[in-house]
Amino acid sequence: MSDKKKLIFATGNPGKLKEIKAVLGDLGYEIVTMKEAGIDIDIVEDGKTFEENALIKAKAVCEASGCLAMADDSGLEVDAMNKEPGIYSARWMGYDTSYDIKNQAIIDKLQGVPDEERTARFVCACAAVFPNGEELVVKCNMEGRIGYEIAGANGFGYDPIFYLPEYGKTSAEITPEEKNAISHRGKALRKMAELLKKMEASE
Repeated sequence: MSDKKKLIFATGNPGKLKEIKAVLGDLGYEIVTMKEAGIDIDIVEDGKTFEENALIKAKAVCEASGCLAMADDSGLEVDAMNKEPGIYSARWMGYDTSYDIKNQAIIDKLQGVPDEERTARFVCACAAVFPNGEELVVKCNMEGRIGYEIAGANGFGYDPIFYLPEYGKTSAEITPEEKNAISHRGKALRKMAELLKKMEASE
């Protein structure tokens, strides 16, 4: 397959790659991770927003590979915690701290906070950078609340405490198909897929 049709996604997360392939699979690209593409670079994510961090990652991978590169930056904003952990979601309480501990810490912080003030959202910014320097960036949210207990085994990260009132379940309790339809990443990837199709159509 030619390099033109290779899309390198800046992730090492197998759960994330599964979601990416489910949404972008029909674009005709060979979707590979940085590792699969043999790219081993340290990327310093020092942006102040989800969009900036996604672009930093995509640019670095595009420069290192000469291929179309995509990256996302996502996280959880908890309104009662001043929108924390936000862009620091993966690093919050330390990279090596298990999400069971992080999730319990958020539940503990919201002890006594009523339902209507437990609002939260998952945010995902997705960036694509082309070898010719063109850039595309999109951002989408999934709204919900912080639950009262850790529940569900389908998701990863903060999914087990992210309660979706319309389902009466956490985002770790719904099926992967249901999640892709409503998730911040699913929405951002579909939006990006539309932009990529438009670009190809106009070429």
